[in-house]
Parts: sequence; structure tokens; C-alpha cells
Amino acid sequence: MMRQLLKDLAVICAGQGAPQGDNNYCENGTPFVKAGNLQELLEGKAITSIQKVSDEVAKKHKLKLYPKGTILFAKSGMSCMKGYVYVLPQSAYVVSHLACVTPNEDASEYLRYFFNYHKPNQLVKDAAYPSISLSDIGNLVVDMKSESERNAIVSVLQHAESVITLRQKELQKLDDLVKARFVELFGDRNDPQIELIDLIIDGAGLSYGIVQPGEDGTGDMGVLRPVDMVDGKIATTSIKYIDRSIGDGFKKTELTGDELLITVRGTTGITALTDERFKKMNVTRGIAVVRYDRNKINPVYLNAFLNADESQRYIQEHTRGATLQQINLSDLRVQKIIVPPMELQERFAAFAEQSDKSKVVESIHRMNVLFNITLNGGNRYDIRANEF
Repeated sequence: MMRQLLKDLAVICAGQGAPQGDNNYCENGTPFVKAGNLQELLEGKAITSIQKVSDEVAKKHKLKLYPKGTILFAKSGMSCMKGYVYVLPQSAYVVSHLACVTPNEDASEYLRYFFNYHKPNQLVKDAAYPSISLSDIGNLVVDMKSESERNAIVSVLQHAESVITLRQKELQKLDDLVKARFVELFGDRNDPQIELIDLIIDGAGLSYGIVQPGEDGTGDMGVLRPVDMVDGKIATTSIKYIDRSIGDGFKKTELTGDELLITVRGTTGITALTDERFKKMNVTRGIAVVRYDRNKINPVYLNAFLNADESQRYIQEHTRGATLQQINLSDLRVQKIIVPPMELQERFAAFAEQSDKSKVVESIHRMNVLFNITLNGGNRYDIRANEF
């Protein structure tokens, strides 16, 4: 293994300005990749279906053709905060907002995984004016292994990706099933609407978390972060810890194992229910703690209701902030919750629990942990020899 600067392993540059006007694009030319294309390309859209330019237009605008295997990610504008990384499957022209990393040898997939772990957006110095300098990209240090080692690592990670994709499809099917049952039971009813604050245990209120684990994340009190909330469940393998003796300021949000958590910073509206495993733990500032009254609302029903389209629309409409998206507790407190008869709530809860997806969620999280361990250069696991 040899630690090398990325600039010694690849040609690093930016694309060129996009030709303006529809008349500069055609049906049968060469693809021109823009920053807005990255997400759809990563989601499976064919590069041949995006805008194209002819050889004449490319020559007129002095466009440079980037070869197959060039790694692209945004280097300026809000797009560079998203961390999308895409490898060209064929030669293409590229817009100036994108960084282009063309490896000197056949290492595109290895470097793609490098950037999936060392996200390019970590190089942004000011989130208010996001940009990434080419010199900072070039000075990234890469553990450049031998070709055989690179191929072995890529093989393991490709298998991990395929398993994660399959598990995510399973989750989607389970979600669709539960949502269909929710609509079947409650879609045509005209039940009373109650503000969220009126469904909370008397005196408990609704509160933000206040503690934050240190850099080493060690101690005797687990602290749940928004990143630990995955597909409606809490991933137990990523929890960070803090020293409980620091003080009593976190007592207000100490968990009893019978709450609903909702993310209120960054990606807002993600929910999860706690249980006995999380008793005496705490939460960060990015999570609100909802201490529901079981005599008024079934927690599984409440969780499903908050994930329904109308509820999520309310949350997103009340999420504000240019650089840091967040929703205020005052808006959550008055969110209207439809409360059907308890018998119906419990019937839905029984169905949802039969369709429990926690094992699939944990499988995905375990796979991601192994994925990151391999990317970080730690001990590699033979993923294919394990069941997930």
C-alpha cells in the first residue's frame, strides 16, 4: 500500500461552460453532463438520454471531451453539498460546475468508492457559499493499493452494494404494504383532529435534544443522532456515547424507552419509536422527543400518521432555513393529528408489527458498516460468506 496525493494519480480539472439555448443541443450528439443530471444518472437514468451536443457545437464552444471512467462531482453551488459521485460510462462533455477526476490508470471504481467514503462535500469550507477548490481535491491522500488488492476490494464492495439495493427494495415493498393498509382503514373516515401537543403526557411537553457526543463518541450514555434513524428504525450499531457525569442538563430529554423521535434539523420529518433498548439514552439537538399518552394515541398509528403524505407535506412546508433546514417545535406542537377509535388504531398497529422491517433495516445498516470499514482500509470481510 502506498499513500499518494490524488493529483499524482489522476488529472483533475473542471468542465466547461454549457452552451446556451436549445438550438445548441441535438438528438444524436455526445452527452453533455450538468450538475443537475448527477442525481438522475445515479438513480439509473441512461447517460444517452440527457442533453447532447454535436461535434460542431463542441468545436465552436471549445468543449473538452472527458473519457470513460472520469469521476464527476459538483465543485460549486448548492449541488456540491449533496456529495453525489458519478463515473462516466462513456465519453462525454461536462459543465464547469463539476470537478472531473480522470485516473492515470484503471482505478475509476476504486476511486469512486474512495469518494463515497471521503465525501467531496467534506471539502466545502463555507456552507453559506459552497465550493470546492481543485487544489484541495488534488491534495487528498489516497491509500493506493496494488491492482490485485484494488480489484478484490472493488469486488467486495460491489457485492455489498447489490445486497443493499435488494434489501432497500424489500423495505419499499413492506412500506407500500403498510401504507396501503393505513389508507384502507383510515382513508375514508371523518375522525376528530387533535393538535400533537394534546396527545402528549401531561407535563411532559415536546422538547429538543441538547447533548452532543464528542469526537471519540465514548462514554456511558448513548446519544441518538438523526443519522442513527434509518427507514423508521433506530440503527443500534452506530450509536455514539457521552460521559453521563458531564452534568444534569440533559435530564429533560433522557429517554424512558417509550417515545417517538422526529428529526427537526437537516432532513426533517424522519421518525422512529424507542423501546427498552434506549432507556437512559439521550438525543442530540437535531431530534425532538414526543412523549405520547398511550391512553390517547397508539404509538405505531401515530408514527404511521406522521409518515403519511399529508403529514410530511405539513412538516416540509414548515421547514425553513437557507443553510440549515429545521422545523420549530412551535409548528410541530400544533400539527393536526387525526385520531380514530383506539380499536382501529390497535388493529392497524398489529398489522404493522406483523410486517416488521427491523431485520431488513438492521441488515442494511450492518452492510453499510462493513462497506465503510472496507473503504476505510480496515480489515476486509468476506461479505459473500455471511447472511444478511
